[in-house]
Amino acid sequence: MLDGVFHLGHASIKIQKKLIIYVDPFNIKDSANDADLIFCTHSHYDHLSIQDIRKISKTSTTIIVPKESEDKVKELGLKVITVEPDHQYTASSISFTTTYAYNIGKQFHPKEKKWVGYIINVDNIKYYIAGDTDSVPEIQNLNVDVAFLPVGGTYTMNWKEAAMLANKLKPKYAIPIHFGDVVGSISDAKSFVEQIQMPSEGKILR
Repeated sequence: MLDGVFHLGHASIKIQKKLIIYVDPFNIKDSANDADLIFCTHSHYDHLSIQDIRKISKTSTTIIVPKESEDKVKELGLKVITVEPDHQYTASSISFTTTYAYNIGKQFHPKEKKWVGYIINVDNIKYYIAGDTDSVPEIQNLNVDVAFLPVGGTYTMNWKEAAMLANKLKPKYAIPIHFGDVVGSISDAKSFVEQIQMPSEGKILR
């Protein structure tokens, strides 16, 4: 289930299965130009980085972004699919669902921006990448196999809130992200993993 799945640092995920999928590429080290699909959860620089997208994209790459981010990616010359929360889509034979991603009680990620998380279905495995969000009501009952949850606090839920959400969702694996760069520490990630209750398993992918 985690074979071919990599946390590239901060909130960046790579899923290398029948297609090569990136989510929120940021601080990419190698210019692989191998992406079939690129998902961006919102337009902040550490989630939608034009410089990093250029390192991984090729002429046939499709990029998936919230409607609000469409203008930012036009310069790339790629096929663009725009999305909004709580909808189902298909791209290159991959089905995915968008989720709500926003803050409660802080204004870094307002709900009205309609930024998203993604549940990406690959080989009948549902990978949930939450995006920059608090533990909002709309994501309390998701049915997912692998959950990538932000743990850094400040701009998102903190590790305690993320662990509580993971223990409610009960995925097979819960993976901490959004730490070690802009905000959050390896200590936050380890604390999150330690609080995961069976039958879920907490993992740090580095």
